[in-house]
Amino acid sequence: MNCFVGVDVGTTNVKALAMPSDLSQILAHASAPLTTLNPESGYAEQDSNEIWAAFVQVISEVCREVGQGGHVITHVAFCTAMHSLLPMDVNGAPLGNAILWSDNRAEAQANELRTTQADLGKAIHEETGTPIHPMIPLCKLAWMREHDPRLLRRTAHFGSIKEFLWQKLTGEFEIDFSIATATGLFNESKRHWSKRAMDYAGVRVDQLSTPVPTTSQRTYKPRPETAGTGLSEGVSLLIGASDGCLANLGAGAIKRGTATLTIGTSGAIRQTVRKPLRDPQGRLFCYFLDEGYYAVGGPTNNGGNVLEWVSEKLTQQDTKTVLDEAATIPPGSDGLLFLPYLQGERAPLWDASVRGAYLQVDWQHTRAHFVRAALEGVLFNLLSINELLKEYTGPARVIHANGGFAQSTLWVQMLADMAGVPVRLNASNESGSMGAILLTMKAVGIVKTLDEAAERVAFGKTFEPDLDRHKVYRTEFKKWQDALTRL
Repeated sequence: MNCFVGVDVGTTNVKALAMPSDLSQILAHASAPLTTLNPESGYAEQDSNEIWAAFVQVISEVCREVGQGGHVITHVAFCTAMHSLLPMDVNGAPLGNAILWSDNRAEAQANELRTTQADLGKAIHEETGTPIHPMIPLCKLAWMREHDPRLLRRTAHFGSIKEFLWQKLTGEFEIDFSIATATGLFNESKRHWSKRAMDYAGVRVDQLSTPVPTTSQRTYKPRPETAGTGLSEGVSLLIGASDGCLANLGAGAIKRGTATLTIGTSGAIRQTVRKPLRDPQGRLFCYFLDEGYYAVGGPTNNGGNVLEWVSEKLTQQDTKTVLDEAATIPPGSDGLLFLPYLQGERAPLWDASVRGAYLQVDWQHTRAHFVRAALEGVLFNLLSINELLKEYTGPARVIHANGGFAQSTLWVQMLADMAGVPVRLNASNESGSMGAILLTMKAVGIVKTLDEAAERVAFGKTFEPDLDRHKVYRTEFKKWQDALTRL
């Protein structure tokens, strides 16, 4: 049986999923962890050689499992995190670590584009669809222009983690339209690099990869540097798209009125639209998925990392214990509020300097209250992004939830109660890898449209909102918003 593989390169793991073209079963699944380095305060980097080693481990394991089952891999498609920046030499060898989306070293450059050069910042956002923030390669390159001009000049190619992997596998410096629209450097409507953005960043067009459609394919030819992958010569490599866009597709959230809420290390809430949207205030992103499909929404820096902080640093208890404790506290945490900004924030504030806080702390509040309030604060922040989103897309009638938080019944039910709409889980929580496989199905003609592809997605449990708890949360959400406004 022929099968497709979706590879998802995230911040904490590299994962791969193999399925037949009819999506009838999971033929293989593998995962390998990644390490984030913090050499200075506000810095977040990864060693690209470790990423390559994790990819080789994962793809070789999947190839072995698929082969043992008597199946043949025909296509491998890629889903990767956005906003990374890696300097490379002419042969694609790294000249340093990859700078991640969570890196805030370019805060001054982002502030410049929001204040003293606000007209330029607005023009770049209108052209690219990327909100101005330290996360984006545009600002990271501007930081490099000021702080490490020698590296800027001697770098032959700047690219993302995906471009590094793609060049390793194909020998080509190419970037898909989806990852490109998240750089702050790409003119989405004209499908080429923006001169005004490049001039500001101090980068040349020959230092950037060739933009290609998300369905672009290359035939795999083994090379010495790709030894160990287990991939057979002739396998078709599909460049794919970004994790946010493919999470929408993999969650089956393509139609109007269907939102996807993802919480992994970070989080996001998105809807899929048919044409580019721009928020005049630059609070929402709009990224390319495929012709006629765009993911619009907002990301948060503070998702599963908040639960990790609560578990490891605040309570020093394992995750299961803290979640069990949170379940003993009523909705609204008896008035305790939490602003979850432990690592600055993207949407809705777009302020890398903002920090978190517990508010209205009372004698009655216990450790369990602090845990539940933290979980509620993460969701309140995402729902505040949704308030912005629905101005352009209309309200969500159903939310498709994925990411690590979807493994917590408590947290998912909390989301349904807060939003007041059903929350559906996918049968597979690997929405990024699934989205890559569905995009492959469209690329090879098994389905004609992504709407048709999304109809193939299978679902698990649906969480219905409790109306009494929803009333409580509506009141608490208003208090949370008022507190945020005051601060």
